[in-house]
Parts: sequence; C-alpha cells; structure tokens
Amino acid sequence: MEFEQIYKTYWDRIFRLCMGFVNDYDAAQDLAQETFIIVWQKLETFRNESAIGTWIFRIASNNCLRQIEKQKRFPKSELPIHLSEEKQYSLEPQIQFLYKCIAELPETDRIIISLELEDIKQNEIAKIVGLSEANVRVKIHRIKEKLTQKFKENGQR
Repeated sequence: MEFEQIYKTYWDRIFRLCMGFVNDYDAAQDLAQETFIIVWQKLETFRNESAIGTWIFRIASNNCLRQIEKQKRFPKSELPIHLSEEKQYSLEPQIQFLYKCIAELPETDRIIISLELEDIKQNEIAKIVGLSEANVRVKIHRIKEKLTQKFKENGQR
C-alpha cells in the first residue's frame, strides 16, 4: 500500500485516537501528523506480520503515550490570565464531553476504547495493547459502563 493511500485511509481514525488521548484539537493534530511522519519513515521496514492498520494504530498509541509521559515530566505552564486563547471547535458538545471523559481514563483504557470506537476488531486491539482478547472484552465492557455513568451524571444522553 502506498503512503498516500495509507494517509487517506487512516488519517481520520488516527486523529480521533489521538483526540481520545489528549482531548485537545491542536495537540491531536500534531500527534496524528507525527504518527504519519513515523509511518512514512518506517513504511519500508513494515514486515506484514500484522495488518497495516494494527501497525499504524500501535505507532499512534506509542506516540500518544510518549507525549503523555513528556507532559508528566514537563508540565506546561498556563497562559497568563490576560491572554485568551481563541479556539474554534466544530465538535458537538456531546462528542467534546466524550473526548473529555476518555481523556480522564487510565492510559490503557484510553487506547482500548479509542480503538473500539474506530471499529478495530477486539483481537487486533489485544495485539496492539498486549492483552488477551478476553481481557480486552472485559475492559471494553467496564469502560463503556464508566462512560455511560459519566454521561448520566452530566445529564447527557
């Protein structure tokens, strides 16, 4: 598969995965771009031991986890109060709330639910996160219960 086709096929899904990690539109864009730079650089080394989508999602997940670790080590300072940041989001409030809830989950749960929302098969998710398929099924069920509860508490449908 050529890089251009890979990019067109996976960009939206990788962006949404990154958005689930960071809950910040600009940061998710950056992480998705960095993911595709890595894919472009490493495409020749892809060994077809898994589906190309699994490989790309693994790269994206690792990239997001690295970013989260960097943020933990080097917390960014807040903007001065007199400066306001103008962001334009076209995401619906419920989707924004979903991303916010996902971003509050533990890292592994974020990966799992973000991949599940992208309709990645559970056996592929298991390979990406390094868990058994049964464990992934249980985790997905529990994560969905947590998210449903948060929506109920917030008065969302």
